[in-house]
Amino acid sequence: MMAIPSPRLLAITDRRQAAQPLPDLAARLFAGGLRWLSLREKDLDESRQIALAHALVERARPWGALVTLHGDPDLALAAGTDGVHLPEGADVAAARRRLGPGALVGLSTHDAEGIRRAAAGGADYVTLSPVFPSPSKPGYGPPIGTEALRRLAAEAPLPIIALGGVESGTIGDCLAAGAVGVAVMGTAMRTPDRLPDLLKALKGGQP
Repeated sequence: MMAIPSPRLLAITDRRQAAQPLPDLAARLFAGGLRWLSLREKDLDESRQIALAHALVERARPWGALVTLHGDPDLALAAGTDGVHLPEGADVAAARRRLGPGALVGLSTHDAEGIRRAAAGGADYVTLSPVFPSPSKPGYGPPIGTEALRRLAAEAPLPIIALGGVESGTIGDCLAAGAVGVAVMGTAMRTPDRLPDLLKALKGGQP
């Protein structure tokens, strides 16, 4: 299995919320300590996603950071990213065969069955969401809360990344419940100057 980048903070892109063009924002986040960014711009056509992914990878390399792509494994391969993050219900095993053992492969999950399928298919990690109400996706839910996170993490055969409404003040709760890391979208996109708070909370919550 591929190791999850450290610090275990996944920032997911949304150019509509971004405080500046994504390549510039990515460079700023990487310089601030982020080491894992996933391109999630599914409404763009493939050529524009590939071009944007190339720009993000170029900014990531000097920092030793990883860039993954939310979506199709073939597109991730064409884009030259370090791996793929698959939607719920996707064929994890097929993605692993396509990208090989050196790629970081994750899956969006919302319950125990999704986590089980991800592990059986050879995923490196899952995101579990939404843990809290999400300002970036109003109405997305219902939130599972930290108690469900704790129960699912205790039974999970692979690492869980907590997603959905995560802020610096709740990162410690997510880690205490068994998540190995957290994912954010709006906070990183809208207010990149808050990255130090996220990283500090992440470090403080780890054993």
